[in-house]
Amino acid sequence: MLCCESAAGGSGGAGTGCSRNQGGNRMMGSNGPMRQPDSLLDITARLVAQNEPFQKIEERYDRIPEPVQRRIIYWSFPRNEKDICMYSSLSRVSSINSVEPQSLSFCAGLKLVESGCVEDVLQVGFHLSGVVWSYPPNHNHRHSSSSSSSCKITSVTCSCDTKDIFWCHHVVALALYRIRNAETVKLRVPISETLLQMNRQQLQKFIQYLISEHHTEVLPTAQRLADEILQQRSEINSICGAPDPTAGASKDDDHSWHLDESQVCEAVKTYLGQGSYYYSSKHLNSLFGKVCEMLRAQDSNGARMLTLITEQFLNDPRLVLWKNHGTPMTEKCRQLWDQLGALWVCIVLNPKSTQIERLHWKALLEKWSKSDVCPQEDPDLRTSTRESIRERSNPNVNKTPRTIFHKALDAVSMTWDNDHLKFILESESYSLLSQNSVQIAGSSKSTSNSPSSKTNFNTLGQPLWHEQISMTAARIDSLRSHGHIEAALRLSVSVVRTMREIQRDAQTLWHRHKPKIPEVKPCIDCSVGCEVEFPLDAIACIFDCLTEACIMPEAMVNEMSRMAYEIGANGQGNAAAPEDVNIIPPKYRHIPVPGSKDRYETYLTLAFEAAILALSKQRIMPHGLYAQHVVCKQQDQLISRLRNIDLDQMLIDVLKSLSIQLLEGGPTSGLGEMIHPESVPMHTLARFLFASLLNQYPDLAFNIGLRAMRFPILENVNEGSINGIEMQHNNFMQSPYPRWWTLGHLETQQCSLSSTMMSAAKGDTKRLSAVLENARRNIHSSSHLFKLAQDAFRFATPENGPRSQTLLGVAFELGLQVMRMTLTCLNWRRREMVRWLVTCASHVGLEALMSIMQNWYHLFTPTEATGPVATTIMSHSTIMRLNLNFRQQDELSNCARTLALQCATKDPPNCALNALTLCENDAMAFETAYHIVIDAATHIMTSSQLFTIARYMEHRGYPSRAYNLAMLAMKNVQLQYNQDTHPAINDIHWACALSHSLGKAELSKMIPLVIKNVQCATVLSDILRRCSVPTHGMHNFNAHGRGNNMRQCMKLSYDREPLNQLLEAAVSAYVNTTHSRLSHISPRHYSDFIDFLSKARDTFMLARDGPAHFSRLIENITIAYKGKKKLVRQVRQRFQFV
Repeated sequence: MLCCESAAGGSGGAGTGCSRNQGGNRMMGSNGPMRQPDSLLDITARLVAQNEPFQKIEERYDRIPEPVQRRIIYWSFPRNEKDICMYSSLSRVSSINSVEPQSLSFCAGLKLVESGCVEDVLQVGFHLSGVVWSYPPNHNHRHSSSSSSSCKITSVTCSCDTKDIFWCHHVVALALYRIRNAETVKLRVPISETLLQMNRQQLQKFIQYLISEHHTEVLPTAQRLADEILQQRSEINSICGAPDPTAGASKDDDHSWHLDESQVCEAVKTYLGQGSYYYSSKHLNSLFGKVCEMLRAQDSNGARMLTLITEQFLNDPRLVLWKNHGTPMTEKCRQLWDQLGALWVCIVLNPKSTQIERLHWKALLEKWSKSDVCPQEDPDLRTSTRESIRERSNPNVNKTPRTIFHKALDAVSMTWDNDHLKFILESESYSLLSQNSVQIAGSSKSTSNSPSSKTNFNTLGQPLWHEQISMTAARIDSLRSHGHIEAALRLSVSVVRTMREIQRDAQTLWHRHKPKIPEVKPCIDCSVGCEVEFPLDAIACIFDCLTEACIMPEAMVNEMSRMAYEIGANGQGNAAAPEDVNIIPPKYRHIPVPGSKDRYETYLTLAFEAAILALSKQRIMPHGLYAQHVVCKQQDQLISRLRNIDLDQMLIDVLKSLSIQLLEGGPTSGLGEMIHPESVPMHTLARFLFASLLNQYPDLAFNIGLRAMRFPILENVNEGSINGIEMQHNNFMQSPYPRWWTLGHLETQQCSLSSTMMSAAKGDTKRLSAVLENARRNIHSSSHLFKLAQDAFRFATPENGPRSQTLLGVAFELGLQVMRMTLTCLNWRRREMVRWLVTCASHVGLEALMSIMQNWYHLFTPTEATGPVATTIMSHSTIMRLNLNFRQQDELSNCARTLALQCATKDPPNCALNALTLCENDAMAFETAYHIVIDAATHIMTSSQLFTIARYMEHRGYPSRAYNLAMLAMKNVQLQYNQDTHPAINDIHWACALSHSLGKAELSKMIPLVIKNVQCATVLSDILRRCSVPTHGMHNFNAHGRGNNMRQCMKLSYDREPLNQLLEAAVSAYVNTTHSRLSHISPRHYSDFIDFLSKARDTFMLARDGPAHFSRLIENITIAYKGKKKLVRQVRQRFQFV
């Protein structure tokens, strides 16, 4: 039995786990096959094969019996199929997302083995070879081989053309066949041992047969070696012995798994060359996942592979372009660099690493950090005013910016030799009562400046760990990455307990100094406790460590789906996409912390406590765009982790206790009574707490929500001068605070919190009023306030259910606030806001409609008031919806007419027409509006506006008023000779037609204005012809009626008034236009000019002396422009009869 335990223990570690038994004897028992203990030879051979190179054994012992050699060779081959999988696929995550899983090398190799496609397998010494056939109908075969040492495959070869980072499926098939059929594979000692057993004659025969068998391949090599051996002073004769590829690796070799470095470099270079495409980022994330997988297996190739990836990243040509052009790195590329830096922190913090390895990594990191293209740790770092003052006061401060590798360089100097830390990692029972307890906090080398007065234990005697959270999280991440899960859990528990102590001390200090608020307020951002930061990325690492221990066993069945889920939660969307795989979230259970007497202290509750304490801690918004984006993203990701865990009563009680502490907290709490103006808002956290506590503790939930609505950076900003994000843009130089690039996102979160509270308070008038007042006071963006009003309206008017009149009133009040905020500043959604407010008011009732019309000058512009507001209110659909009686309709109409006259007086050009429309049912109001238009016509209104109102008057049956307005409009019209497409031409024709229909006297008054203001010949000739004949359908209205005495328009003569003046003006305009066009005419315009002369001739012919006049014009053209021979020829041909 002891031998069995030893064998099991000896098979642990990287590459040594037994997925299948090899070499164990079996016998049948009553309950089935039962394993016999391994022989002493197998036990020792396995341990030697795992830990010692064969060369070292040969050097120590002169002769090794052949049975011993065979067992050592037998056990030197890997025994775990997971190790083969690691080197034959990118990562376990990528295999989930692959569209064709069978295309992976491991899956394809496994299928080959199971299909019996592996033949002629032979192991000579530490060299394995075989033939692998392809699937039917292709019967191609490939020769594959591999060498092994210390339970690792150190080299592979294959006759196929596959070039990839990892092994081809033929090599995989051969390795799997050896693992599954270890007893049946032919096994031979190294070939050098066989040669030693031969005499001279046998050796000569062996060599000759070998050359004869493969003479085309080996004959040149054999002759070259023979020539060198026959030369006594050759190099080959100066070396003792001869190489043997089957004898295993040298003792000085690096006994690591085979990794093709050139293919790794080529693949990374290819992926980077693809830019920011989705699949390139996914493949690079998979490579990072492969590094993590190697670290968990404690495989030295993890650091080796990451070194190759890093060097290719630094050789990315885009880095030089970005630096030379001064452009920032793309977001996806920046995320990849951040992951690269984090992986290096994990590697250098490996607790099992040697000093030589750490020095090697430090030298690499320092070399990379000095590269000109190495990305900075903070790409948006800008020296603030305070930093500039500090630099001037202390010129010795190192101003070299930190690069992406500086965190890893910091971690290199961190050690694991602190006694207190060792005790925490080694034992769950370590406490103040332990004999070896270290009561006063010492420090590791990286934290030697921490105060020594801090105690290492809390009041319950539980161990604490005082170190920067980011550094401790790096330790935890490194422990997890290298497979030390239990140690990582113990350190995580100590960290959360330390966070709790820090929060408690800060709370005590605040309550002690709370009566002296005037003294505390000036230094609110530098109080005790504030100097301890809880970075969210570090807390996320601690959270993951604690929650992983709480995953239910049944949730671990589909491990691949769980891994994909975790990567999605970490924001590495490139590695796993929802459309690629059905992600199954894990289920969690409470695991009590060993040694804890508090039943509420489980790994899950500690994870929640750490996350809430970190999220609620008051943090100053960083300056740069990328840094601010990272803060928001980390916050959202951590809250997403919290939401993905189902809340039970224990977790809700923890959240309740923490929420009460946060509300009563001082400057360390973002939900405390006083916060710094630059503090990051707590809207997202408050929404999570609100939703979690609402059912059981509604008062506490609303207190949290209302307190978190604060937005101190905007509290001194009013939207009359600044609107939302425009505040940061317009007043950037004047603002005492740095620019908040993520302001829009934060305001959206604030709006969502308020909307959530409003929905929950739907049936409670008191709470609804509190939420409304809170929103009006704290939401400074009109767009987000409008979104909140729309949400309130939607909650108040569900499709299936009764309406909430109280909530409708809230939506209306918010809409009024939006109108006041956007009245004097631009907002592209203003028109939508106005329409929505009218709709909301119509749902509230008559009083709301009357209110917005009576107070329109506080809410709308005159154009809005007479347009979408009053017109919509007075529409038939609104009247029917409100079901108003006659008295109410009359009251509403009087209010609308009053509004119309006020708006028309204030802005006649834009409101006159709408005012006339609203007042047309009331003679006195209509007359008042008409006189307002007349009074404004001479100095404010344009001809186009007057023509529009005149047409309206004619349409309503007031031709005289229409004529008066048309006369006023004609005074403002100006048409030059070449404006034959002027937009006012139709209005001029209409005005002349109206004058013609009213009578000769009205037309006689109109024509002088036309002649004065219109110089366009074609327009004048058209008016002349239209006025000369009566137009069918045009009737004449007498001055005393509204269309009762209509008579047909009479035909007018061109020789009499008033048309003779118009004819003369048209002829004169044609003459002037002709000369004007000829002054700059080009050959391509000749045909158009001839057509123009044809139209002119038609007009000339209307006059008595018209033909002679036109002939003189043509003659003048031929003489004055005789240089334009082609033109003159065309003119003469066209008008030859003249």
